[in-house]
Amino acid sequence: MSEVQARFIESITAVSPEQWRRLARSDYPFTRYEFLLALEESGATTAKTGWQVEHLLLEQNGELIAALPVYRKSHSYGEYVFDWAWADAYHRNGLDYYPKLLAAIPFTPATGPRLLLAEYTDPDLAWRAAVVALSEHAVETGASSAHILMTEAEVAKQVNSLGFDQRIGSQYHWFNKGYQNFDDFLADFSSRKRKNLRKERRRVAEQDVRLIQLSGEQITESHIQQFYRFYQMTYAKRSGHGGYLTEGFFQSLRKTMPENLLLVLAEKDQQFIAGALNFKSDSTLYGRYWGCIQELECLHFEACYYQGIEFCIEHGLTRFDPGAQGEHKIQRGFQPILIYSNHWIAHEGFREAIQGFLKQEAAHIHEYIREASSLLPFKSEQ
Repeated sequence: MSEVQARFIESITAVSPEQWRRLARSDYPFTRYEFLLALEESGATTAKTGWQVEHLLLEQNGELIAALPVYRKSHSYGEYVFDWAWADAYHRNGLDYYPKLLAAIPFTPATGPRLLLAEYTDPDLAWRAAVVALSEHAVETGASSAHILMTEAEVAKQVNSLGFDQRIGSQYHWFNKGYQNFDDFLADFSSRKRKNLRKERRRVAEQDVRLIQLSGEQITESHIQQFYRFYQMTYAKRSGHGGYLTEGFFQSLRKTMPENLLLVLAEKDQQFIAGALNFKSDSTLYGRYWGCIQELECLHFEACYYQGIEFCIEHGLTRFDPGAQGEHKIQRGFQPILIYSNHWIAHEGFREAIQGFLKQEAAHIHEYIREASSLLPFKSEQ
């Protein structure tokens, strides 16, 4: 059997859509060719924005057998696995932390497949080749490090055994236990917590707000235009800029992968005032973007969480991943879970220091998961 050859490309267009789709065989939406291409074509992933495309391709006998979305980063924005302290330590010691190599989905803290494999590719062989290629490419191109974010637990363990240190974090996910409807889900709550949640939903209705769910071809160009207005205004209030993504990005997804989209819009006085854009696979709903032009009591919880839970129950989805952070999700039935990433640091001294940090951090994360789980709203027998 011939050796695996690695090369890095500056645009996903260096590969045909058909070639990429033969590798991206799961229904995870964020490694789809259409999603990654929309990021490029809308200007979100360029050297100018600090997200220079350097996707890794693995080939054997002239055939493409695996691909890994990779970016050369000049900052740590839009990643959700925070390494600002590492960058600061480099700076204080007169060293450059940037650029670094990042195998991740930009602006998307959603666990899923990273190394995409052809049907008969040996995963062990491909991962061994990938981690060697990443670390060698980092050294050759002056990157301080290489990082693989939001991998599945078993993959993170495997990559850790290949020399990329494992890091854990936490998120809050909802799991469908075969619920028949929303009231069936609430039946798992303690009486007081159930009453509080119903009060929140009732409060939205009392403000004369109507929620609608649109998916697939139901989502029009006008719907995206209105949603994008909400998204921009909310980002501007929170961060002082209009967001990382353009309307063109969202319109492209509406055209090329509508089957993966769920848009929740809130209507009041015959006009839309808020929206939450979700992605979906056959098993999972991913809450991604939210915006509003009118801030009403409990509206965010209804549009971003309760509507998503109802959709999952109605359509038989088993999990709802509403995005990063947010301890307020716990009391609404989202369970604390572990998330995984892997990191390789070129500088030996810093590698050892970061390894020590990761061990201490992991102990704190495990303790946090235990404490946060005790705050879930479910009855004690749950």
